Amino acid sequence: DIILFGSTTENPSFEVIAPLLSRMKVLVLNPLAEETLIRIIREALVDEKQGIGDLHLKLEEQAVKMIIDYANGDARRALNTLEISASLSKNKKITPEEVKEALQKRILLYDKNGEEHFNLISALHKSVRNSDVDASLYWLARMIAAGEDPLYIARRLVRMASEDIGLADPQALSISLRAKEAYDFIGSPEGELAFAEAVIYLASAPKSNRGLCCFFQSYEGCRSKPF
Repeated sequence: DIILFGSTTENPSFEVIAPLLSRMKVLVLNPLAEETLIRIIREALVDEKQGIGDLHLKLEEQAVKMIIDYANGDARRALNTLEISASLSKNKKITPEEVKEALQKRILLYDKNGEEHFNLISALHKSVRNSDVDASLYWLARMIAAGEDPLYIARRLVRMASEDIGLADPQALSISLRAKEAYDFIGSPEGELAFAEAVIYLASAPKSNRGLCCFFQSYEGCRSKPF
């Protein structure tokens, strides 16, 4: 017998062929809850063998919140940020300023095909979904400052408009497409303002994923019971 384990950030229904998918058990791994991440961070702070307990550092509450917000449910991302922040700490405590500096240092590691690439777009998507305009603009600026491909940003804005806003505000899709047209027309750096305007609109718009859910249900039905 062959037992195959696999993991992916994509939807297996689209990316795995039907004969293989029918023989698989698909498990959805959800992002960790905020309480769980806080516990993991606190344990790493005092664990001298597997954490940074040997440094005997204190972690300010606002610094914890910043790490949690950036981690977006990912324990590995939270621990990496904690470790970088610890290396920058002074006076035996980790402050929000040091966490902010740690996050800035991670920009230098940005790779358009690597982990940080997906970390930032995930943070932008989450901020838009949560209707947080300030955070959305911040993550957009982070991506632009890191040299992200404008076409990739434009595609993600269209995806956000389709997935998270949908028919709650159909104009969101048009604005996202026009932002790409505006960027193509005037280029950088002024063109980034069109992306910023679109992000503000998307974050401020009402949210609905009914279209997305209904489509996936219909698609799954076609896959499971083909004509």
